[in-house]
Amino acid sequence: MVDTRAKHAFKVEAEYQPAGDQPAAITRLAEGIERGDRFQTLLGITGSGKSATIAWTIEKVQRPTLILAPNKSLAAQLAQEMREFFPNNRVEYFVSYYDYYQPEAYIPSSDTYIEKDSSINDEIDRLRHSTTAALLTRRDVIVVASVSCIYGMGDPDEYRGHLLELHQGVDYDQQSILRRLVDLQYERNDVALGRGNFRVRGDTIELHPAYEECVTRVEMFGDTVDRITIVDPVTGETLSSPSEVVVFPATHYVAGEERMRAAIDPDANPSVAAATSADFPMPASPRTATSAARAPGTVSTSAEIVASSVCLPRSDVAVTTRCSRPCPGRRVRSRAPPG
Repeated sequence: MVDTRAKHAFKVEAEYQPAGDQPAAITRLAEGIERGDRFQTLLGITGSGKSATIAWTIEKVQRPTLILAPNKSLAAQLAQEMREFFPNNRVEYFVSYYDYYQPEAYIPSSDTYIEKDSSINDEIDRLRHSTTAALLTRRDVIVVASVSCIYGMGDPDEYRGHLLELHQGVDYDQQSILRRLVDLQYERNDVALGRGNFRVRGDTIELHPAYEECVTRVEMFGDTVDRITIVDPVTGETLSSPSEVVVFPATHYVAGEERMRAAIDPDANPSVAAATSADFPMPASPRTATSAARAPGTVSTSAEIVASSVCLPRSDVAVTTRCSRPCPGRRVRSRAPPG
């Protein structure tokens, strides 16, 4: 497949240059990456410039990079450091969007049922969508993630196939645009324009993408896109006027029409139905992990999306499982009646 993503070079912006052992470490790390070494270790005490060394290595090899951190706090710190090193490139933050997650449980000793409960952080969800959108549109992307990136996110080919491209001066039927937005899981709301919503006012369509902080306004003249602007959702100020815009789905869990038909009527296309059941096994929640071995290509993860962007086989992506621990402060939701 031809890579049509925009080509931008990684460029470190720093007031200082590599010194001491850093030049040798950068050279050896870059040579190992080009040679295909799967594992390399950079040693250094606190404050020795390990993050800066990695940044200069990224600049030298010019490849999209996935940085894994053990927790959200360290991931946020690394993401901020990388944004300072690469102000002109995309540095994305990809962690679990749950502020709180309580799985369903039953305690036999007390005959207590604990209901599943969760709270999703809308801003982190937006950053997750921003990550996948960046990976499909640019090459100069650094993703700082927690272990959340190893969990299944659906098929990247399906996600890539569900796009809406609009170009200024090109004819489009407005109703077709609206139907396409609905297919991409956007909801129409003419009163409050929030993330993942769109509204229509005459010949003007306003859309708040799931991965952006700003609103995209498409002004039509008849069936022709007359103007595309990016506006501030609060002040209404025009921030930019691009000649084209690409709209990605409002959710990572999308399925094409053929896959939907196969799921509804498995006898119509058994091969697609089999693939559907393998790719989307209907877990209890999006974060449900399985320790069973999976066939290559059956479930795609965000780590594999990053791996594919640097031309690595999916077998090179480590997939692990995690055991859930009881959450402190667990609340009893309901209790079975005695007897």
